[in-house]
Amino acid sequence: MKTLRHVYFDCFSGISGDMVLGALVHAGADLRAIEAELRKLGLEGWSISAAKVKRGEIFATHVKVETSEGHHHRGLSIILQRIENAKLAPRAAERARKIFTRLAEAEAKVHQLPVEQVHFHEVGAVDSIVDIVGAAIGFELLGIDEFACSALDVGSGQVKTAHGLLPVPAPATAELLKGAPMFTSGIAKELVTPTGAAIATTLATRYVEIPEMTLKAIGYGAGSADLKEKANVLRLLIGETAVSQAGEYWDAPVTVIETNIDDMSPQIYGYFVERALEAGALDVFSSPVQMKKNRPGMLLTLLSEPHNVSRLMDLLFRETTTIGIRTHDVRRRTLARESVTLETPFGEVRIKISRMHGSVLNATPEYEDCRRIAAQKGIPLKQVLEAATYQFQKWLEAQPEIAKPDGKPA
Repeated sequence: MKTLRHVYFDCFSGISGDMVLGALVHAGADLRAIEAELRKLGLEGWSISAAKVKRGEIFATHVKVETSEGHHHRGLSIILQRIENAKLAPRAAERARKIFTRLAEAEAKVHQLPVEQVHFHEVGAVDSIVDIVGAAIGFELLGIDEFACSALDVGSGQVKTAHGLLPVPAPATAELLKGAPMFTSGIAKELVTPTGAAIATTLATRYVEIPEMTLKAIGYGAGSADLKEKANVLRLLIGETAVSQAGEYWDAPVTVIETNIDDMSPQIYGYFVERALEAGALDVFSSPVQMKKNRPGMLLTLLSEPHNVSRLMDLLFRETTTIGIRTHDVRRRTLARESVTLETPFGEVRIKISRMHGSVLNATPEYEDCRRIAAQKGIPLKQVLEAATYQFQKWLEAQPEIAKPDGKPA
């Protein structure tokens, strides 16, 4: 029998990065284990500590990150490279990458810049990187599989930022909260920060009242301010549900976005596919269909995570000739995935690995790596692919703890 572990973000007083970390530590995540993984990022001049505090009538954990770093701006590519180099647990690394990418996309939209030109201000500082990556590590330490979230109290008034005085929720925060239920209790303070919004809306697959689960742990994470109106804490409810058969387990639901088109140039389709994948579509494809008046056309289909649906629908309307779109949610199952970098006679190549129940089922050399090497070395692409596959087989045979396709360790 398989057990799934769930986290419920109870954001009755908002959410921030330090509140998430504090709640995770309060719920049982080992702060020293989180710190040890964070040190792999290679960031210098910081320390982390936790203290029990009281906010209103609730006792909570406040995690504090202190840094000697001055005002520092970092681009998305720099942060993602540090995460890649840190060799974190695959699920923790993937969650951290997704959170930072969502942040960059929100900032890019607000400032009307390409994502690659966005330089984070507050969230590019060491303390914010520690909050986000530390949260991803903490969720992995607690074995969290799925996330749900309540409506979020965003606060009210104005907040002082690197961009000046801004309304609450700040523009980037508001962009991140698209599709999420929010409200204000009237407290004149920023209760949902960009970091907190990014964590909750990237990871949560549904916004509900408390979901059905067997409660196993509760974590209270304190914000820095001690509000007189109510306890300034985030509550994490951690529970389990049992799945009696492997076939009953499903990954987080995805949304299918589709439209029929019979009047669009194929050149536009190719451009749209690139834009949609850049905007976060999980997949984009087309199928031939017969339209009314016997016109040949295409069924254009996108797969999207729920939080990304609105943005992809906007893109579909802007970039194609469609005048109507359909959506429906579907269940799916995916294999566990990770990546290893191996040395070949021609250079380093990443290998994408997928597993089921720990057994390696598929391994594919990263096409872009092989394509780049083939172009640089002036050799056939198939030769690089064959060399990478051969090196992977040698690597796999040298890993006795990894289950092979027959389900048995080497």
